[in-house]
This record gives sequence, structure tokens and C-alpha cells, in this order.
Amino acid sequence: MDLSNQPLAGVRVLDLTRHVAGPMCTKLLADYGADVIKIEQPGRGDPARWIGPFAGDIPHPERSGLFLHLNTNKRGLTLDLKSGTGREIFLKLASRVDILVESFRAGMMTSLGLDYATLRQLNPRLVMTSISNFGQSGPYRDWSASELVLYAMGHEMWGTGSPDAEPAGVANKLNLHLAGQAACLATLSVYFGAQLSGRGQHIDLSIMEVLAAAPDRRGVALVAYQYCGDRLRRQPAARVLDPPPFMNQCADGLFEILVGIDRWDAFVRAVGEDWIKDPSFKPPVRDPMITERFNRHWRPWVITRTKRELTQRFQEGGVPCAPLNTVADLAGDEQLMQRDFFVGIDHPLAGRLIYPGAPFKMNQTAYVIRRPAPMLGQHNAEIFGGLGYTAADLAALSANAVI
Repeated sequence: MDLSNQPLAGVRVLDLTRHVAGPMCTKLLADYGADVIKIEQPGRGDPARWIGPFAGDIPHPERSGLFLHLNTNKRGLTLDLKSGTGREIFLKLASRVDILVESFRAGMMTSLGLDYATLRQLNPRLVMTSISNFGQSGPYRDWSASELVLYAMGHEMWGTGSPDAEPAGVANKLNLHLAGQAACLATLSVYFGAQLSGRGQHIDLSIMEVLAAAPDRRGVALVAYQYCGDRLRRQPAARVLDPPPFMNQCADGLFEILVGIDRWDAFVRAVGEDWIKDPSFKPPVRDPMITERFNRHWRPWVITRTKRELTQRFQEGGVPCAPLNTVADLAGDEQLMQRDFFVGIDHPLAGRLIYPGAPFKMNQTAYVIRRPAPMLGQHNAEIFGGLGYTAADLAALSANAVI
């Protein structure tokens, strides 16, 4: 298979990341052609290997769905960076790559003697991205944090949830994926600049700062506060009297529909029943008795129809309508299937699994899965052999827990 036309073909990356944010960054690089070498701790590996769900519901470090998804197309090796020999090997690797991404706690690379000032002496064009909770400087630099803590400190939690309850979080790991995407964008921007200038840079990415500037209310809320002192608030659920309700129960689940006064006539035509022609139903409706009377007709009408039937009927009539998909619905969605969004990947231990595919498509470059996520230390012989280490050398390094 010719992979030379991949967008990032020829870009060499060392991946010292763990968990979610960092691996998301390097996954995007790998999936679009970069040669990403993931370095893990001997014997233990990335802690994400132990985060479920697991393929076949069997907990195993080679069966974690999270790890398998975030590490496709990467090669993997094990190396103890705290040992003198491990550090020496790492420096050889770092001298040969274009990009290094790490997500240790702030200051760890300096304590290992692998800070950017040291590495750039070996490789002036190196782009190094450091992903940490609060950045490499500042009073919070050494604080521990979880995704929930970072979401709360980024202030957006204050506006999430019901006003008569405690603030709420959002979907698990969502914000860490956003941080990984931001890290990838920053890394590529600096990498292409380095190709022009011949000089690399060190990128200091704070997850808290990514979240504080995110478009989901945060950046806007900060501007609103600066301009007029307005504070983000949790809003009560709006009581909408205009029929039909936004969310509705039908024969096989839930569907959403958005009508309003502009699309009312199209909605009436799509329903096509005599009862819907009552002029009192047309928005705006301010009498809850009218809304209730509408619902006495509407609910029995939709409950006998499927999501697919209703969606097709209203979409053909020009009324925005969509099914509320379950995971099973999404996995079989005809739109995603027709566009080959899902990809099947064979893994030596996890077996064949279906993964989400490319987040975007390019007309001249196919999205290619070159390999599944690496097993722990899977490519040790291949990569270290390229540095001149023999089988006997690797046996000795393994015996001393260096690899």
C-alpha cells in the first residue's frame, strides 16, 4: 500500500503521552500519515490501558476500547526514561524526529534532563508540545487535577445544570478530547513554521486555559463579564407553549422537531389530518389549555409511527426533524454507513472491532488505517534495531527493566 501521499507522510513523532488529551493529539497526527512512536513505561504502559469498556467485556491491558481508539496507527515501544541507559536511548530517538509530544506533570521533563533546552541542542528543528493541567508555570503548576476539576476551574460548570441544584459536569472525557485537538492544531502550526524557519519551538499547553477559552459559552462568558459584569448562570428549562413539543415519544423511541410560526403551514401539510387545521394551534400560543388540547391529538398520532417514518415525512415537508439516536442507532446509521465513516480494525488480542473513522475527508487523500493500537512493547525490536541494537542488546536491556 502506497502511503506516500498521506498529508503527514514523512513526519516523525515521539509520543510520551498518556490517558486522553495527549494520545488524542498524537492520534490525529498518526491517522493522517505521521510515523508516531508511542513510548510507554516497561511492564505497565499507558494507564488508559486499564480504562474500560473492554473488548468482550474482558478487562485486559490490550483490550481497552479507549486505548485502542486513541492509539491507532502508532508504533509502540517501552523505555524507562529514569534510567541512564533509557535516557541515552531516548536522546538518540529525539535527535531523529520532527515532533515530541509529552503529557507528564509540569517540570517532569526537566527533572529527567530532557527539557527543551537540552533537546534542541541535539535537534534545533524539534517541535516539542507539553500538555499539562495548568501549564509549565504559575502558582497552579504543580497542582493535581482531574477532568472534572479542570472543567470546574474553567468556570463553565457554573452555568451547567439546573439552577435549583448543584452545578453539573458534561460527558466523560469530552473536555480532554478538546484539549487534545487544540494540542494537535498548535503542534502542526509550529511544525510547518519550523519547516520554513529551520527553528523549532516549545509549546506549553494548559488544559485549563484551553477550557477557559473554549467556544461552549466560556470565551463568550468571559467577554460578557469584562464588558458589563454579566455572570454565567444556570438557566431553568423553558416552558414552551407553542406546539408541538421539541422532544416527542414515538413508536420506537424519541424524535426531535422544530416548527415555530415560520414553518407552521408546512408542518400542517406534513401531518395532513383534519385536527391539525384548528387555527388556535398556530403559534404563538399563550394558553396552556390550547397546548394540552393539541397534545391530546398529537401524542396518539406520533406514538403509532416510527422515528424513521416521522423524520422522512417532516424532512420531505421542509420541517427540521430528526431521530434521537441511541448508540445502536448511530452504529447502523445509513448516512454514516454510506460515507464509510466506520472502519473495521483487526487487533491480535482484541479481535476485529469497529472504530469511528475520519473526522473529515479529503478528495485526493484517503483515510488509511495502517495498523491497530500497539501492544505493549510490540515494536521494540523494530525500532531499537533501527538504532543499531542487536537481539542480545535488547535481551540485556529487558533483563535490566530498561525496556
